[in-house]
Amino acid sequence: MGSIVAENRKSLMLFSGRGFPELAEEIGQVLGVAPTPSDSYEFANGEIFVRFKESVRGSDAFVVQSVTEGVNRWVMETLIMIDALKRGSAKRITVVLPFYPYSRQDKKHRGREPISARLVADLLKTAGANRILTVDLHTAQIQGFFDGPVDHLFAMDILADYVQKKYAGRPMTVVAPDSGRVRVAERWTDRLGGCPLAFIHKTRDPLKPNQVVANRVVGEVEGRVCLIVDDMIDTGGTIAKAADILFEEGAADVIVASTHALLSDPATERLKNSRISELVVTNTLPLSPEKRLDKITVLSIAPLLARAIREVFDDGSVTTLFGGLS
Repeated sequence: MGSIVAENRKSLMLFSGRGFPELAEEIGQVLGVAPTPSDSYEFANGEIFVRFKESVRGSDAFVVQSVTEGVNRWVMETLIMIDALKRGSAKRITVVLPFYPYSRQDKKHRGREPISARLVADLLKTAGANRILTVDLHTAQIQGFFDGPVDHLFAMDILADYVQKKYAGRPMTVVAPDSGRVRVAERWTDRLGGCPLAFIHKTRDPLKPNQVVANRVVGEVEGRVCLIVDDMIDTGGTIAKAADILFEEGAADVIVASTHALLSDPATERLKNSRISELVVTNTLPLSPEKRLDKITVLSIAPLLARAIREVFDDGSVTTLFGGLS
């Protein structure tokens, strides 16, 4: 006999970073797989150490990391986890990044600027990642920065189902907070049965990050519930000013739906004092107790991530989770 024939077995292993281990636990509960135990800590000088307590040889490894506040720390921990898996002979490494870090730096606005979203993709690839699984990228072009498969998931169905049930029977207009979000807002209008679309014309000073000047509303908003849709809420300046302008134009109510709740200071204070009645977000990122305002509703992204992980493991189609949307 000239060869040895082995039974082809696949094993799915789940690994959690320390950015938001509760999300990985929830994903594991849906999948029926507990995250693999690990030793993770910092040395006195801040260097990160990671060691997994079980063999990962030949496994289909899924690394779940929510890159929350302290972004650089969690990015580095993710790279070290990938390296540990590669050197432990994992067969395939998929990095599950519910929120893709540095996604707003996806192009050069002026000379001598970095394209940091590309740099993150290069770092993940160099560390040993074979595949990326992420939710609602800031711009779809980021998929092309990674030299390998990227599964781009959408939280719209989760958010839209909630909005439809709670605000059923009330006239609604979907509002894009700027011209760059119009394409996303169009998908929302289709999802909500063809309701009107509006957008807010605004300007932003490239020399002053997180500062926005909102100008005027284009579209039908008077007497209607205005649903502002965006991929992320950072300092809250954009949506707070957008809400003021919508009410000036006669809106009956203003609600916001967003996938990623960064809520960097002073977002909590701005939201608390704003005329927005409800902010609906997913748990791609953790929300500390002091940021959990009564007007914030958090929906779980874990079932969607678990289904996508299962499709990847089974060599199925992630696209079918969204009816072919990409």
